[in-house]
Amino acid sequence: MIWIQRREFITLIGGAAAWPLAARAQQPAMAVIGFLYFGWPDANIVAAFHKGLNETGYFEGRNLAIEFRSGQNNTARLSELAVDLVRRQVAAIAAPSGTAALAARAATKTIPIVFNTAGDPVQMGLVASNRPGGNATGVANMQMEVAAKRFGILRELLPKAARFAVLVNPNSRNAKSEITEAQAAGSALGRQVDILTAGTDREIDLAFASLVQKHTDALVVGPHSFFLNRRAQLLTLTARHAIPTIFPFRDFTEAGGLMSYGSGSDDFRQVGIYTGRILKGAKPADLPVMQASKFEFIINLQTAKALGLDVPDRLLALADEVIE
Repeated sequence: MIWIQRREFITLIGGAAAWPLAARAQQPAMAVIGFLYFGWPDANIVAAFHKGLNETGYFEGRNLAIEFRSGQNNTARLSELAVDLVRRQVAAIAAPSGTAALAARAATKTIPIVFNTAGDPVQMGLVASNRPGGNATGVANMQMEVAAKRFGILRELLPKAARFAVLVNPNSRNAKSEITEAQAAGSALGRQVDILTAGTDREIDLAFASLVQKHTDALVVGPHSFFLNRRAQLLTLTARHAIPTIFPFRDFTEAGGLMSYGSGSDDFRQVGIYTGRILKGAKPADLPVMQASKFEFIINLQTAKALGLDVPDRLLALADEVIE
């Protein structure tokens, strides 16, 4: 993503016109890939994706062009953008969310797709098995499978808490699985878990009104890009109502959230690596779907103090990072 001022652009064009024809003919063709995202990709996500590409020898603006497309949290728009990328005949489509991957998969059975999804890619229909055999492969980031871990962390922090809640995006293809995982986690801990759904800004506000009304002790926010794009709203509400909350992405904790536990940005780096390998000639069918292996637990002590919480030493010792 390189922005060039008009004067610089004219200078570059003028210089290019003076190049010998033979020299210009020797310039290698630049590969073009698509980057399809359901919401608005966070800077950390894009940076991690670039890092993976760089590790395979690809650099945007040097030997690679990236067509970034944002569905703006609109599934219909996302499908149209996927079709547009296919029409442009990009060399590969990076789709670092389950919803984006499904849109890309519906649009093409030939252009390579590299996904990063919280859901089971087999159940979602993205691949037939761990050995894909088709035009899609990528990372299963296990965000839903670690729901029990998030509830366990809340119990460590609030041993007397009796009522938890989980916030789920009902528009997600994985909503039912998220709910099942949350209910199982709550049952295992002997805690009541309220299921709250929100797919719009207003519904987020209504969900928090319900939390306050029910005197909920703590909240788990589900792993969906819609919530990541609404983190300012979520952080404002958790602070206003003093609700201890654990999030799935470190972006929340860095911005003032209490805690986060999830697979982190390494998944998006892996998407970049697989995309680079495909550009070098690897076939998606031969690249096994990876499972996330790195999970990070982050605590924001400033927020804990603002909420009047004493974080147990055990949790501090378990944390990969403590923001003070």
